[in-house]
Amino acid sequence: MNRKPVLVFATSTLIVMLAFTLAAAKSPSFGTLRPPVQAGPGTTKKAEEQFKNIQVLKGIPADQLFPTMQFITASLGVECEFCHVRDAFEKDDKKTKQTARKMMEMMFALNKDNFEGHREVTCYSCHRGSAKPVAIPVVMTEDARPGMGEPHRAEEAGVKSADAKTNSGPPAEQLIDKYVEAAGGASAIEKVTTRVMKGTIDFGGRSLPIDIFAKDPDERISFTHMQDGDSVTAFNGHEGWLGSPGRPPREMTASDMDGASIDADLHLATHLKHMFSSIQMRGTDKIGDHQVFVVVGQREGKPPVQLYFDQQSGLLVRLVRYGETALGWLPTQIDYADYRDTNGVKVPYRWTLARPGGRFTIQISDLEQNVPVDDAKFAKPAPPAGQPTATPK
Repeated sequence: MNRKPVLVFATSTLIVMLAFTLAAAKSPSFGTLRPPVQAGPGTTKKAEEQFKNIQVLKGIPADQLFPTMQFITASLGVECEFCHVRDAFEKDDKKTKQTARKMMEMMFALNKDNFEGHREVTCYSCHRGSAKPVAIPVVMTEDARPGMGEPHRAEEAGVKSADAKTNSGPPAEQLIDKYVEAAGGASAIEKVTTRVMKGTIDFGGRSLPIDIFAKDPDERISFTHMQDGDSVTAFNGHEGWLGSPGRPPREMTASDMDGASIDADLHLATHLKHMFSSIQMRGTDKIGDHQVFVVVGQREGKPPVQLYFDQQSGLLVRLVRYGETALGWLPTQIDYADYRDTNGVKVPYRWTLARPGGRFTIQISDLEQNVPVDDAKFAKPAPPAGQPTATPK
């Protein structure tokens, strides 16, 4: 499919890069719960072929192991060393690691024996961010609400929040058409070939300058300027990588590249319908002061994407997507704001990206479109001589 979607810039992978470079995020984390899926012929290596002492998660793609560990971190609110020995992750010295294996086996069995193999129970179902599940119901606190990515059923992840109402509304196709028109119309959107942005990225009480370059089709790279060098997040249409000062490029995982490909698409609005095998209007909700319509798009072989359209302006104000892991989906939520007209196209000058491991906000101060951007800017740098590209461990 020729991808060209429109006004969605932020990438979930940038926050991953910041996690490594700035120690802003936690370690392992789990996503969708199901027995490990065997990697097919001609695909990436299996986990046990690349990593040592893999037992329960044998057969999953190797690049899915790190996101799966991230899912555990988010579900239990712990760090790598809760289960692993520092600099020797393959060792079984800690009892918590043995317990984690038993818990994964238990979850796979629960889903297989009670839910026809559907992913209904995950680590988060019981742990809810705590290493020790709460066995006694808690009393209600003021303004208590479920957290992001906390649906009643696994298949409904991202379908509706606690405040969403399933009242009737316009068809999903009509809402997407309104978004296209609100953003400037298909003709104006399709004419955008490049977008160059300059601004700041705020996270953890820090603010740093950032430059972002995007080029059709599906190329995008950002440079966060840090004291000791640039933190880089890049996608060139078929591969993605993360770079930090003094380290070789780090390959994106498959789920990271799925998100990066959406973020890199300059024409998202005009191609939303083509992204999904089916789309459905799921009701209404409220985000801040905005009343919104909620649309869920299903994708073949991938987790769904949830879209929130402002009822008044028709613009996209939130997008929620999910990264696949061996145990469950990892949510990424992007909120868009400060839309401005640039060459006849409405572009969000501010967006906030949130994941279980952290969040950041990018505010754009200068933006240009259809200016020359050399293809060389998106070329993947070669690792230092004798040093392989870094992979998750």
